[in-house]
This record gives sequence, C-alpha cells and structure tokens, in this order.
Amino acid sequence: VQLVESGGGLVQPGGSLRLSCAGSGFTFSSYVMRWYRQAPGKERELVAGISSLGGVTNYADFVKGRFTISRDNAKTAVYLQMNSLKSEDTAMYFCNAWTYWGQGTQVTVSS
Repeated sequence: VQLVESGGGLVQPGGSLRLSCAGSGFTFSSYVMRWYRQAPGKERELVAGISSLGGVTNYADFVKGRFTISRDNAKTAVYLQMNSLKSEDTAMYFCNAWTYWGQGTQVTVSS
C-alpha cells in the first residue's frame, strides 16, 4: 500500500494550493479518503473526508467554505483544493485511507 502526497509549498496569505494524493496497492474506490494536518507542537487533526464514491464530503469547521476535497477513482487519487489560505493553515498535510498514511506534504502560508 502506498499513498503519495504532492502539491505543497510556500504560498502567501489569501493564496491557493491544490494537494494531490496518489494511492496504490489497495482497492482505492472502496475506501473513505481523508486529509489530516499536523502543525509543529500540535496534534494531528482531521481536515476533510470523502466517501468511497465521492458522494459525501465532510470538513472541519476551520476549513469550511475554503477547502474542497474531491477524488478520481479512475486515477486512484484524492485532492484537496485550498483557497483563502491563512497562516494558521501552515502544517504538514497527510493523506489517509483507513490505517494507511502517506508521508505528508508541507504547506507553509507566509508573506
């Protein structure tokens, strides 16, 4: 099983980034997919989730209206579109499927 995140980087406040997570080695379309994040000195927290077929999504209150999770089961990929980024969104972002985790991609929001 492998989950590989990409798309992180440095962005100014108010900017946007799109994270991607490529899954392999498991039946991707059968799994709920989630994005988590962890800032230095803080616990990992759930950002967003999407059902196996993409019909149901949920978001943490702190990203509602700014982030959008989506998936493409044909490409075995899940995405996180992040708009109106704030400095407090700075964290390592992780892709998750059940007990499987990616290595993370760093998002830094700073001027």
